[in-house]
Amino acid sequence: MIKTAIIGAAGYTGGELIRLLVHHPNCELVYIHSNSQVGKHVSEVHPDLIGDCDLYFTDQVETSGLDAVFLGLPHGQTRSFLDQHSFDPNTVIIDLSTDFRDESDGFIYGLPEVNREKIKNAKRIANPGCFATGIQLALLPAVLNGLVKDFIHISGITGSTGAGKKLADTSHFSYRLSNISVYKLFTHQHLKEIKQTFIQTNADFDSDLLFVPYRGNFARGIWITAYFPFEGSLEEAKALYQEFYKNAAFTHVADHDIDLKQVVNTNKCLVYLQKEAGQLVIYSAIDNLLKGASGQAVQNYNLAFGLDEKTGLNLKSIAF
Repeated sequence: MIKTAIIGAAGYTGGELIRLLVHHPNCELVYIHSNSQVGKHVSEVHPDLIGDCDLYFTDQVETSGLDAVFLGLPHGQTRSFLDQHSFDPNTVIIDLSTDFRDESDGFIYGLPEVNREKIKNAKRIANPGCFATGIQLALLPAVLNGLVKDFIHISGITGSTGAGKKLADTSHFSYRLSNISVYKLFTHQHLKEIKQTFIQTNADFDSDLLFVPYRGNFARGIWITAYFPFEGSLEEAKALYQEFYKNAAFTHVADHDIDLKQVVNTNKCLVYLQKEAGQLVIYSAIDNLLKGASGQAVQNYNLAFGLDEKTGLNLKSIAF
């Protein structure tokens, strides 16, 4: 069994990690950390876990005797946390914040569709952002094969869980209900890691990403629409996408229209292509808390420990 701890497990992604790991056949959860929920039973904070987990939240950080640690701390706090707490070099650390996505300090960017072989040998893994995952999986085959000649128009809409558990004006039920709004126009923080991957994939990539992020009036899921001028045929583009993802465990190129509920509560990414008005249009859909966060983190955990990528991640969509 893989002795595992979660640091920062009171929020949405931390809760998802617990839900996945308590049912993971190779995982032994040693402790679950939270500074805000010390002493509480896990099911007091995540009520759906009644009967699934007997642990209590602790604010003590034990660094020895662990095979793996998931870090679910707020963005900007992970680096200082690791400066204060020294883990064994052989302990696999998977960070879900933005702090190491630039692959600094020995971290590998944890997008399996690109870095699968590196992740298998990694001890430090930086889990991708949610919008970053959806956008990269929508566009990577096009970028790799030089299909993009100009800037790319991208829009993405995310559920309210993407804003985190802490209440804010724009995550409040009264604001989100029957409402859609734009934020961080063309300046979203995930653009940095997206461009980094695209340049690593194709050194000649130099296109602007014109990304319009939307707050959605639903709880979970991300829908991406991206398009750019394309002179080739839809069949040619689709063949490139199918080749790129032929060995991907969770990313699938669909033959028919996709919808968000096909991926919610799963670790899948579905991709669908159309060609209209001289544009190649690509849609992608993921669950922001799973393939966009905790599910992908467990996928990386599986790779790092030589397990089948799908271990503990054979999840069912809500469908309706």
